[in-house]
Amino acid sequence: MRVLIVSQYFWPENFRINDLTRELVQRGYSVTVLTGIPNYPAGKVFKEFTQDPKAFAHYAGARVCRVPMFVRGSGSLRLLLNYLSFVVGACVFGAWRLRGQGFDVIFVFEPSPVTVGLPAVFLGWLKRSPVVFWVQDLWPETLAAVGVVRSPKVLAAIGALVRFIYNRCALVLGQSHGFLDNIAQYCSDVKKIRYFPNWAEEVFRSTDIVSAPEVPAQAGTFNILFAGNLGEAQDFPAVLDAAESLKNNAAIRWLIVGDGRMTEQVRNEVARRGLAHCFLLLGRFPLERMPSFYVHADAALVSLKRAPVFSLTIPGKVQSYLMAGIPLVGMLDGEGARVIREANAGLVCSAGDSSGLAQAVLKLSAMSKKERNRLGENGRSYAQKEFSREGLMGRLGEWFVELANANRQTTKEGRE
Repeated sequence: MRVLIVSQYFWPENFRINDLTRELVQRGYSVTVLTGIPNYPAGKVFKEFTQDPKAFAHYAGARVCRVPMFVRGSGSLRLLLNYLSFVVGACVFGAWRLRGQGFDVIFVFEPSPVTVGLPAVFLGWLKRSPVVFWVQDLWPETLAAVGVVRSPKVLAAIGALVRFIYNRCALVLGQSHGFLDNIAQYCSDVKKIRYFPNWAEEVFRSTDIVSAPEVPAQAGTFNILFAGNLGEAQDFPAVLDAAESLKNNAAIRWLIVGDGRMTEQVRNEVARRGLAHCFLLLGRFPLERMPSFYVHADAALVSLKRAPVFSLTIPGKVQSYLMAGIPLVGMLDGEGARVIREANAGLVCSAGDSSGLAQAVLKLSAMSKKERNRLGENGRSYAQKEFSREGLMGRLGEWFVELANANRQTTKEGRE
């Protein structure tokens, strides 16, 4: 089966679509990835890509077709240009570079922006291929929640764009059960909507791991690890409030692995609040290195701002934390909090509750190692049952076959 993946982000950027691509190739699919120039999240083109672009033309057996685009840079205007330029690049240069090639299914990965669906819909029309759209971020609700867009007219226009894209897809997949009702507001045929959650990448099943040397050795510490994007949605002001309230507790240390648009602001706040000794910004590392940082974690932090749209979300890091067998400490509402509680895998407080977060950290640190290990094992068992990589990939493959066969039958009938 020939699959075209459309994603604005791809390797060497760290996204779950990399793992999905590798898995599809291993299952015998012929995979082509249409993507942009790697520059997320720092907003600068990756140095290794600049030095040798040809080295990034294939990934795990998949062909990677990259189109020109403006890098994210800094500021809202640059971000808008980044989004729009990928749409133009993928529609124009992508269509040209993929000329003569047919695809049985086009799969769209959409963490944000939703505009990634436009070139996929265009290519689906051009090549008469069904489009499967995997929703990781709800637009326009997320834009309103983080304050990027406040105009009701603009939000309504974005909603119309979302409706246009969803209604031209053969399937629309939601990453949490909470997403499904929201998607249904924009999708006229609810039979096209399916639940398809994230999973934990295979790397987090590893047991023979060498600890990351980037983490300074410090005896007697209780390490809280945050791994991932430092953005508006993660509510770092509240996280920093919790850290500041515990800064005189010599045992508590926060390890932040990742970066994003809020990195400089967080770094400045760490200095202003006098947290440099206990709140370490370790930077971004490839996915393959992440287990070596997880080894240092006594608890893993997941946080989201208080907003209705975020209560529908299960952050992708939750599955990774669960599979790694680390107790979770969550400062979030809704679906993400439900998973942690249902799994009995850690402690949760409400979104934005910095005091509750501090208390949860203290409570976890006061537990015995045996008690924390039990929470970690609970999480791993839950992840294996609810977010099985093998089961989810099998389900996706069945949908692909179903759509491809239906499309062939429709094409055949049209010719008769």
